Order: sequence, then structure tokens, then C-alpha cells
Amino acid sequence: MRFHYPGAEEVPALIEREGSRQDFTEGSIPRHLINFSIPMFLGNLLQALYNTVDSIWVGKFLGTESLAAVSVSFPIIFAILALVSGLSLAATTLVAQYAGARDAGMVKKTIGNSFVLLGILGIVSSVAGVVFRVQILRLINTPPAILDLASSYLGVFLSGSLVTFAYNIVSAVLRGLGDSRTPLVFLAYATVLNIVLDPIMIFGVGPIPRMGVTGAALATVIAQALSAVLGVRHLLRAGLLDTDRDSWKLDRHLTKLTFSIGLPAGIQQVIVSLGMLTLTSIVNRFGPVVVASFGVGGRLDQFAFMPAMTVGLSVTALVGQNLGAQKYDRVKEVTRWSVLLTVGITGIVSFLAVAFPKVLLELFTSSPEVLAEGSVYLRTMGLAYIPYGLMFTLSGVLRGAGDTFPSMLISVVTLWLVRIPLASYLSKLLGSRGIWIALAASPVVGAALNWLYYVSGRWKAKVVTRPGPDAGREVSAARDSTL
Repeated sequence: MRFHYPGAEEVPALIEREGSRQDFTEGSIPRHLINFSIPMFLGNLLQALYNTVDSIWVGKFLGTESLAAVSVSFPIIFAILALVSGLSLAATTLVAQYAGARDAGMVKKTIGNSFVLLGILGIVSSVAGVVFRVQILRLINTPPAILDLASSYLGVFLSGSLVTFAYNIVSAVLRGLGDSRTPLVFLAYATVLNIVLDPIMIFGVGPIPRMGVTGAALATVIAQALSAVLGVRHLLRAGLLDTDRDSWKLDRHLTKLTFSIGLPAGIQQVIVSLGMLTLTSIVNRFGPVVVASFGVGGRLDQFAFMPAMTVGLSVTALVGQNLGAQKYDRVKEVTRWSVLLTVGITGIVSFLAVAFPKVLLELFTSSPEVLAEGSVYLRTMGLAYIPYGLMFTLSGVLRGAGDTFPSMLISVVTLWLVRIPLASYLSKLLGSRGIWIALAASPVVGAALNWLYYVSGRWKAKVVTRPGPDAGREVSAARDSTL
């Protein structure tokens, strides 16, 4: 495979130089989808284990209040990181489309530009989160009994968010190039380190003092730093990231493209996170038991949504490369196979959540009150896993095209016109059960709206690249423009 652009002889063949990178514009679509998704699924599983291991140690040995403190922190963490994470999705889209169009120069330039942009925004967002964490916790009605614990956990976790951004951008870039295996290796090392460090930091060993929930956060940050260092080193060794000064200048055109694609995706995640914060505020009114049940249920939701989220991220890379190559029939096949795969896997997960909620919850807690409330949560939410899965898959198609604005609008509708008003109303009638019903109802609306936009075909007009020897001609002026 050769890339075509001026000066091609100076840049390595970015996809063909390593066997783990795949060209999705040729070959069997279901094979590509499954082979690419499996390492990503394992990677997402390991990523979830970071926080899940914290919850297991905290919930089992430090008590309900400590578990609630960790649980109440995660909507805030998601909110702080959401906008920056949206921009990393833009990196996947752009790298995939430029790779599909055989423009290696723009692939490489996109990688450097993304690192600079995400680094600046990452520092700003993490500092703001640390400084205002107590005010945010109070704003969402965090119970006074857990405020200090939550503040400590949140402060340590957010102080290390820059290394999280670094790993995420490495992973996003490699996904765009069709490589889902390499990030998995880095994440595996980090997860093992986190598992080892958690009890040491939480309970103290030798000269290391007992730090409780703060230690759980510190163990996670150290492990994430390892994955970030390994990822950046890989990009440098593979020739995908340069150390010369010119490679670290912001490019006007790429920055504009990154924001036009990533900003709606980031705002969508902010909208989701603000919705979760508002929902958490409603949940917090019912006390630590319901808060802990919501937190533990959310952890299990992570694993339930993971197959669908993985397929959705895979779809972004497959669709991006094929749209870059103008192979629209293959895009349609990618969508069809991804929907079938999502429904099949998520249906099994839904059955397990509804049929055996207590068995799953006992992994995190032995509190009879939390087990009872959490069972109600899982039996209700389990019914919504398939609609959630369809939302993730269809959003992945739109992201691959670079058309992220409609998904943002759909999030506004499902969260602020359906979920939050319904949760507020039903919680007054049915208590916490009303909140769980509202959570399960909103993805049905979201899946329907995503499908209607997909069948309209308007997203096809958002492709930013064209294939062939003149690929990237429309952006050639941007290669020399810097901020």
C-alpha cells in the first residue's frame, strides 16, 4: 500500500510498516469488525477495571460512605474530561479518513497537531477541576458525610488527568490507523500495576502510609501514567510523532477541522455529563444507600455497554477509512453488520442483568440495603441496554463521517427533554425507582432519532478528504500554515 502526496519519499508508509495496522477499505467487513473490536473490547474492559478495582477495594473494606464518595466523583470526572475526549474522537476520524485517502503527510500532521491541542486543553481542564472540585461537589448536593472523602479522591484523580489525555490520544490515533492491539498491550501493563498498587496505597505498606480513598485515586493516576509513557514512546519509535519544533506548531486548518468535528462530540459528552450530574443531584437526595446503589449499578452498566461502545468506536474507524476512499457501499455494510453484532451481544448482557442482579452486585458490596436497591436498578436498566447499544453504533457511523452535530442535538433531546424531567417527576411519585425508569426510557428516544438521521443520508456530505494522487490537495495550503 502506498500513500500519495507531495514528498512521499520522506515519510514512512504509516499503515503498512506494522502488521497490527489494518486497511479497512478492502476485505471482509465482519472479519475486520470483529478482529478490530476484540482488542478494543479487551482494552475497554481493562480501562473499566481501573475504576472498578477502586470500587471493589473501597466498597468491601472501607464501607458505604467511602464507596459513595468514589461513586459521586465519577460524574464530575466525566464532565471535566468530556470536552477534551471529544477532540480525541476527532483525531480518530481525521486519521482514518486521511489514511483511507492515502495521504500520509496529513496523517502525520494530524497526530502532532492533536497532541499539542489536547495537551493545552487538558492542562486547563484539569487545573480548573482541581481548583473548583469542592464547589462542584456542593453544587450537586453531595451529602455532607461524604464531602471530604469525595473531595480528596477527586483532587488526586483530576491532578493526573493529563496523562489520561495522553494515552487517549495515542489510542485514538492508532484506532484511526486500524491498530487496536497496541493500545491494549500498554493498558494491560497499566491495569496490572493498578491492581498491585491499590491495596498498597489504600491500606499502607511499610513506609507508605494508609491513604484510604485518596490512595485508590493515586494508584490509578500512577498506572495511567505508565500507559501514557508507553504510548508516546511507541509513536516516537514508529515514526508517527516527531520531536522537531515544526511538528509541535498548531496548524490552523487542522485545528479548525478538529474543533468542527470534536467540539460537537465534546459538547455532547459535556451534555451527557451535565445530565448525569443533574441526575446525581436528584439521586443524592435519597441518601448514601441510594447513592452507592447508583454508583455500583453504574459500574455494572459500564461493562454492559462496553460491547456496544466498542463496536461504535470500531465503526468510526471503519467508516472513516471507507468514506476517505469513497466506498459508500462498504459503509452501508459496516452499519448493517455492526447493528447485528450489537443487538446480539447486548441482548445476552441484558438478560444477565435482569435475571441475576444480586449476583453481579455482590462483587462490589455485601450491604443488604445496597443489594436490594441495586437489584431494582439493574432489573430496570437491563431492559434499556439494547437501545443504548443502537445509539452507540449509529453515533459511531456519524463520527466516522465527521458529522457530530446531529448526535449532539439528539443528546440534548434525550437528556434534557426526556431523562431529567422524567426523573424529577417520577422520583416524586415513585422514589428512587422513578429515577431508574427515566434512565431506561431515554435511550429508546435516542436510538429512534439516530436511526432517522442515519437513513436520511445527510452525513455523507461531511467527509473532509478525497482519495487518489491529489488527496489532500484541498488542504495543501494548511500544511504550511501555523498558529
